[in-house]
Amino acid sequence: MHLLTVVLLLLLLGSAEPRRVPGSKATERGAGGRVRGRGRAGVMRRQTQECKEYMEAGEKYLDCQDRQLTVVRQDWPKDIQHLLLARNKIQILRDNMFEQFTQLKSLDLQQNVISVIEDDAFSGLSQLTTLLLQHNRIRSASEEVLLPLPRLTYLRIFDNPWSCRCPLDSLVRTLQVPSNRNLGNYARCAEPRSLKGQKLKKLNADFLCAEDNRPEKPQPGRPIVRTDAVSICHLKYPRLLLDCTHKDLDQIPPELPLEIVGMDMSNNIIKHLRPKQFLLSKELKLLNLSSNNLQHIDTAAFAGLLYLRDLDLSNNSLHYFQYGVLEDLYFLRRLTLDNNPWVCDYNIHYLVYWLKHHPSVSYTGLVCSEPLEFRGWRVEDYVKTYNGECPVDIPTEGNDTGQGGQGGSENEAIGDMGEGQGQLLPQPIKEKKENGFEIIRLS
Repeated sequence: MHLLTVVLLLLLLGSAEPRRVPGSKATERGAGGRVRGRGRAGVMRRQTQECKEYMEAGEKYLDCQDRQLTVVRQDWPKDIQHLLLARNKIQILRDNMFEQFTQLKSLDLQQNVISVIEDDAFSGLSQLTTLLLQHNRIRSASEEVLLPLPRLTYLRIFDNPWSCRCPLDSLVRTLQVPSNRNLGNYARCAEPRSLKGQKLKKLNADFLCAEDNRPEKPQPGRPIVRTDAVSICHLKYPRLLLDCTHKDLDQIPPELPLEIVGMDMSNNIIKHLRPKQFLLSKELKLLNLSSNNLQHIDTAAFAGLLYLRDLDLSNNSLHYFQYGVLEDLYFLRRLTLDNNPWVCDYNIHYLVYWLKHHPSVSYTGLVCSEPLEFRGWRVEDYVKTYNGECPVDIPTEGNDTGQGGQGGSENEAIGDMGEGQGQLLPQPIKEKKENGFEIIRLS
């Protein structure tokens, strides 16, 4: 009887053991207590700001694809082996841009808007074996770009508008070395017409510097027109300052880097600032447009520059500002206006009015050049005389219903309006209209 009881108890205990449900944590725990995900085995992921960092096959990846990036961030992990930067907004590969990633084996930069690669852009990448640059806007590069990459095995540069002229000679000859059989396959010339469609790997390199294939020389005295002017400017790290000085530019470069905080456009030949040319450069804090022969600024020229603090417009040919030009500059702190031929007439009032209502802005150089009788005057002093040309009417005794009995001149009333209403400017003195009736005082 006791034996039967023991057997029944054992059977009951066995049936009471919890069953493991498929997909539960218990079944997902392997040896050593590690939890395995349902995805690819051995892959661990975690977020690094905008990018995804993960391990695969024992190597570290940083996936920054489709992030609208324009630069390589300095706070990214430096011990990664693979960096994925496809489908972003990178325009220029600057010197030493990737030097902190000394363990990098592959670099994917396809489908950006890269137009320039500086010679030392890949400096420090001695372990790199794969470089993907296809589907960009690269027109030319030199052999020096590849010198820091002794282990490079795969280079993809097709679907770029290669200009097969003399500056491309050294790169083409490097690609055609027999040991470099996987470098530059499928890349073709986009210009000149005589070489269009030919593969860089099979092109006769002697044609690149042929006399009839050299780029057209600019005519003396004629400004050089560059369709992609930003490619000739220099982006200085780490402060992200775009230096475009002395480049003979006649307009603001298109496709400005979104992340720049300073821009020096001085000593060019820009005469006209058009609307919304800085609209996407929302981080810009310093803008130097001095020495450009600037003559006209459209009303929305500075649209988007909410955080601009320093604006230099000195040494130009400005006569006045159109109404509304400065309305987007909420945080401006310094405005340099020296050596402009300011014309002291009614058009100059907007600038003085704006400065009066923004006392935190420090400015210099606002001096009349014309007309002759006001030359050398401070513009503020001229505006005071403009509003004070007519004497104040003296009220008469008694119940006079004429204009003089209203407590001041028309000009004083306009001055009060300027003080009380933010959008009204000082108005020129106008002739008084005759009333519909005339009051005659009887003695």
